[in-house]
Amino acid sequence: MFDIDKDIKRSHTLPGDFYKDSVTFDLCREKIFKNSWQLIGNEQNVRVSNSASPAVFMEGFINEPLLLTRDNEDDLHCLSNVCTHRGNLLIDGTCQLKNITCSYHGRKFGLDGKFLRMPETEGMENFPSERDNLPKVPFHNWKGFLFASIDPSIDFEKWVAPIVDRLSWLPIEDFKFDPTRSREYLVNANWALYCDNYLEGFHIPFVHKGLSQQLDYGEYQYELFDYGNLQLGIAKGGESNFDLPKDSIDYGKEIAAYYFWLYPNIMLNFYPWGLSLNIVKPLKPELTKVIFQTYVWDETKLDQGAGALLDRVEREDEHIVEQVQQGVGSHFYQSGRFSPKMERGVHHFHGLINESLKTK
Repeated sequence: MFDIDKDIKRSHTLPGDFYKDSVTFDLCREKIFKNSWQLIGNEQNVRVSNSASPAVFMEGFINEPLLLTRDNEDDLHCLSNVCTHRGNLLIDGTCQLKNITCSYHGRKFGLDGKFLRMPETEGMENFPSERDNLPKVPFHNWKGFLFASIDPSIDFEKWVAPIVDRLSWLPIEDFKFDPTRSREYLVNANWALYCDNYLEGFHIPFVHKGLSQQLDYGEYQYELFDYGNLQLGIAKGGESNFDLPKDSIDYGKEIAAYYFWLYPNIMLNFYPWGLSLNIVKPLKPELTKVIFQTYVWDETKLDQGAGALLDRVEREDEHIVEQVQQGVGSHFYQSGRFSPKMERGVHHFHGLINESLKTK
């Protein structure tokens, strides 16, 4: 659909219209996000047997009602939160229960989604059938993080494999959520423009003066994967960095941060103190919500190094991205060119978008 040549030396960026056109925005909803893996909750939402917790797949954008349950056998399930009789929402808050009862006409389901019974069904033919069960939603429990998809186009294990392979030594499942350090931001820019900015360190010395004092720009590194990439932030001048095990592929490097991005909109930024999980949620063609969730591993290393200035860096990113959003709306702007050295991640991202939108 766009002029994204596989050779970065010849390719142009996405056109300015992409970032403001409502038709393209809707296409992204249908062909990218409905098929993507999205974080819908944490295992702590359903810690004990016979519990249920509602969730929404991409609230404010797709708004698919989901339900997380843990049954009496201690098995986790992700189900549609919509009654298969007349479409009523089933559960509106985290609760303990033995089965699910619709408040509209009393239809009951097991915590695995199986239809149990409903009043006044005498005379119904071919009932119950498979359609009367609550649909099971594809989902995975990864390190306590619960991901779901409406119709996944990417194998989940392949999607997260780069993180698993690189950071197998890191006890991510033991990280503790810190709500006091978590934030939500509204950015007056297109979701993809925010990702563009994240996917290159090219702008760091120009936009992030504080961060550039922590990172060695000359040693900044990029690695591309099928459905994501990694930016390695190398510490400058003995600043806070990871104490890496000897069996790590990065042993001997002064790594201040692992910046992982998973297509299309999830960033996992690992610092010596823990994880800043960022989720980029489209709301409108020129409006995006960015969710920062903080998970602490070693609180003694908080407020040090590259992971010490997250709120300031975010505000700087917001400012520049909102400026660019205005700029790409210019009648005179068409598209740009990629720096073959510094913008390989952006080029890869634009190629993935192009391929997704070409699918039937």
